[in-house]
Amino acid sequence: MMLTKDEARNLKRFAADIRIQCMEQFKAVGVGHVGGSMSVCDLMACLYGKLMRIDPAEPRMERRDRIVVSKGHAGPAMYAALALKGFFEVEELKTLNRLGTRLPSHTDRRRTPGVDMTTGSLGQGFSSGLGIAYACKLKGIDNYTYIILGDGELGEGQVWECALFAAAKGLSRVMVFVDANGYQLDGATDEVLPLGDVRRKFEEFGWEALDVKDGNDVEAICGAVEMAKQDTARPKLLVLHTVKGLGCPAAFAAGLPTNHNMPVSAEAADRAIALLLQEKEAIL
Repeated sequence: MMLTKDEARNLKRFAADIRIQCMEQFKAVGVGHVGGSMSVCDLMACLYGKLMRIDPAEPRMERRDRIVVSKGHAGPAMYAALALKGFFEVEELKTLNRLGTRLPSHTDRRRTPGVDMTTGSLGQGFSSGLGIAYACKLKGIDNYTYIILGDGELGEGQVWECALFAAAKGLSRVMVFVDANGYQLDGATDEVLPLGDVRRKFEEFGWEALDVKDGNDVEAICGAVEMAKQDTARPKLLVLHTVKGLGCPAAFAAGLPTNHNMPVSAEAADRAIALLLQEKEAIL
């Protein structure tokens, strides 16, 4: 969808706020999944700021759009978006992964308002998301189910069973985003298990699939979503080519292969937050 200048500016600023609140969470606990959380903040801004039908006052509204963060370690980005949208107080973000928190390291639907599915075991969130989407279809609920996968997660065989299932069952109101940031826990995805042409593979499985060259550009993301939704018969997949750890100083985390789960000192977090605030103020 074509964004107005104001919409684009607001989504970019929202993404910056999500990144800032991610860093506040990591600062509070001293460690976290920095890389894969920061790479999806622009997507989270688009989903929570523009694309999804949600209501913070009624998190379980039946006709809401659903979202499943299958790469559950990106929970901090989801939590930041939820808090900024009013699902709970922003101050609660500083309880990330602490005893008694409602914000565990990986997403948990039993604890956090706005979380539709517990995830963490890679690949399983895809299956659960399709189950949710199939149930909504059988109930006649006119909504979308959005699912976020990591590129390393595509090495799970379960992912390809899901690809077959969604097309076979005609789950045309499923939209999957692959956070293709190029790295996973053990190193570069191309070195651990090369994926080849993900878009083409999903097309062969019966999906409408698109590549988004700059998966950290809110206008590119929203435009690709609009294009994909023109296909009303097939499930949709968007491969977002992102930068792992985007928003952090390069010497600290951005683009580094060691930023999957890493220590975060108060000083490093403060430097990243200061940089993000400067970048936010520069958004016109």
